[in-house]
Amino acid sequence: MKKISLLLIWILTSASIHGIGQQITYSEPDREDARSMGFEVIGKISGKVLVYKNYRDLNFICVFDNNMKMVQKQKLNYLPERMLSTDFQLYPDFAYLFYQYQRRNVLYAMAVKLDADGNKIGDPIQLDTTNNISSSSNKVYSVLFSDDKQKIMLFKISSRNERMHILTTQLFDKELNLLKRSRVGIDMPQRNDFLSEFIIDNDGDMACIRASGTSQNDNINKVTLVTKKANEDYVRLSDLSIKGIYLDDIRIKADNLNRHYIVTSYFSKLRRGNIDGLYYYLWDKDLQKEMLNTTTAFNDEFRADAKGDGNPKTAFNDFFLKNIILRKDGGFIVISESAYSSTRGNTLSRWDYLYGSPYWSQLDYYSWNSPLGYYPWWRSSTFNTNLTRYYADNVTVISFDPQGKMEWSNVIRKSQYDDNTDNFIGFGMLNAGDRLHFLFNVQEKRDNILSDQSIAPNGQINRNPTFKNLDRGYSFMPRHAKQVGARQLIIPCQYRGYTCFAKIDY
Repeated sequence: MKKISLLLIWILTSASIHGIGQQITYSEPDREDARSMGFEVIGKISGKVLVYKNYRDLNFICVFDNNMKMVQKQKLNYLPERMLSTDFQLYPDFAYLFYQYQRRNVLYAMAVKLDADGNKIGDPIQLDTTNNISSSSNKVYSVLFSDDKQKIMLFKISSRNERMHILTTQLFDKELNLLKRSRVGIDMPQRNDFLSEFIIDNDGDMACIRASGTSQNDNINKVTLVTKKANEDYVRLSDLSIKGIYLDDIRIKADNLNRHYIVTSYFSKLRRGNIDGLYYYLWDKDLQKEMLNTTTAFNDEFRADAKGDGNPKTAFNDFFLKNIILRKDGGFIVISESAYSSTRGNTLSRWDYLYGSPYWSQLDYYSWNSPLGYYPWWRSSTFNTNLTRYYADNVTVISFDPQGKMEWSNVIRKSQYDDNTDNFIGFGMLNAGDRLHFLFNVQEKRDNILSDQSIAPNGQINRNPTFKNLDRGYSFMPRHAKQVGARQLIIPCQYRGYTCFAKIDY
């Protein structure tokens, strides 16, 4: 018995050391799905995993049990044809589906409540309408959610007047009771001014960025923080001091615990120059004043580490901000990824992407009556050709203290590419509290193998072994992964051309 006990202890210790604590559970491919089906992992309600699927005018909610066996497949017959967008918000015992559609020249913003089995609770709710929409109109409304999920904001922007954009907001509580409707004007004094990065905090207050460059798709040389309190019918404008530098890829985050707004961005000292470092701005919403305005320049050692090869001066030119994680003490962690693409040998730089990142547009908020119309993610006309190769390389993780001073930095090394799709490149992330896990594909021979690297609060990287129980034939899409528990996430994958889903438990 003593020998058996020692053997068990050795096995358990060995398993812990070698990271064999992950368990992967796969769903069965649904043969009824179209090969070009769209999907979104909604999350977990009452122990069940919900996934939204759509193909043309067909919409479904698929419900999986803890073993990833599909137990329900609800066809959403009440949804209209030609929906323009869908957004989900998850709660412990229900979820909201927000959607908009157009009928004739009227665009409708709607919401419906779903239970754990994907059934609707009550009738769909009409939140707002917009008239005089042309037949070629796209998404008009956007939905914002506070971190505590108690406040929901629906908003739209009219840019018919280039010098004065009209922002219409509707603030709801968790039960979709209307708390406040506002219609305010925002001055746009410069020809190339644009609004981006809308957020809502736990008080229901809204903030966004008004930015301007010397031309479209250029460095930003003027930035204004736009704020609107929940119960007010006007906005407050606060200019950021950015003299001597140019910003690029701006992000804004609400620090609800410390009641701050954090603005971060890459910066360069020259117009359309190499990225020199990170800009940091801190605004106190109660005092209505700037607390910090500083920059951190990256040294040559960090540049060489981030790029691996090539000229260190251009090391960060392909990096884009992906995540900002706030700490309780007011510090924060910035996560960026190197992303670029090429078409028939023409490599696209950050200047070929309209308003920044190739993975999402800063201007994810659409306006109706806009003289410019819908802003696409990809600007370059070379995308009219057939073959586009997407790349996703190293990930940088930088920790800052509450005063905006860099504490440590590290690099998760990877090199990925794929043709005509970026579904299988990039990374997914799980925040386990004690460390951050980064999951991404590593190409071995002709197969993609799911890899896991984690980073501790002190910046130390643990390169965990590849998953031991990977089934052959599954190709993972980690950049579409969604965390559904403290140590659990759902990753879409592809098996013989069909989309299925894998649950990973740590």
